[in-house]
Amino acid sequence: MTRELKIIARIRTDFPTKFGIPRQSGLIDELKAVIVFEPEYRNPDAIRGLEGFSHIWLIWEFSEAVRDTWSPTVRPPRLGGNKRMGLFATRSPFRPNPLGLSSVRIERVEVHPEFGPILHVSGADLMDHTPIFDIKPYLPYTDCHPEAVGGFIEPLTDHKLEVDFPEPWLSRIPPERREALFSVLAHDPRPSYQNDPERIYGLEFAGFDIKFTVLDKVLTVCEVVQGRTHPAS
Repeated sequence: MTRELKIIARIRTDFPTKFGIPRQSGLIDELKAVIVFEPEYRNPDAIRGLEGFSHIWLIWEFSEAVRDTWSPTVRPPRLGGNKRMGLFATRSPFRPNPLGLSSVRIERVEVHPEFGPILHVSGADLMDHTPIFDIKPYLPYTDCHPEAVGGFIEPLTDHKLEVDFPEPWLSRIPPERREALFSVLAHDPRPSYQNDPERIYGLEFAGFDIKFTVLDKVLTVCEVVQGRTHPAS
């Protein structure tokens, strides 16, 4: 049996590709994004009361991971990509139904003269233009579980890198994007199984191509090039 899901909105973020996107929502609050509804759903009545909530759940599509087949086990990047776990014990994008779930903070609700109601949010872990299927309010009294156990992920602490961002390159980044970019780099955007100190990595962020290397837990930016423009305004 199949069901058709309707795209109700798309999100605008600073990530035109998957590389560098935070591993989970809420990890980097400095990241700003905008949710723009599809024309059919641009009725302000549909978001009436939403301004009273601090957070929302987004149900969305792993649009870059749609496939006809699936595997019961996957190799989680957090385990170095060399150990298999059950698909449903992970948040791998390669699922029978490529659905993602993210909790984001509502910064403000705006009624745009052209796009109707739009949501300004922070802490999203979505690629630019990701299709969104549904939006639901986050309810602290039932959605928050302080006693929850994190399974095989719990022992894995998020190590952070020291970021060396030389001024000549940093000056090319708009001031309002710098704090978010520093956090993205500090969270180590590389796959867990890549640790080549001579390799130059490239991260597309907010219309810039950021080149960097990593040695002894220090990430050094070595080039910033103007690229595509993806404003999350």
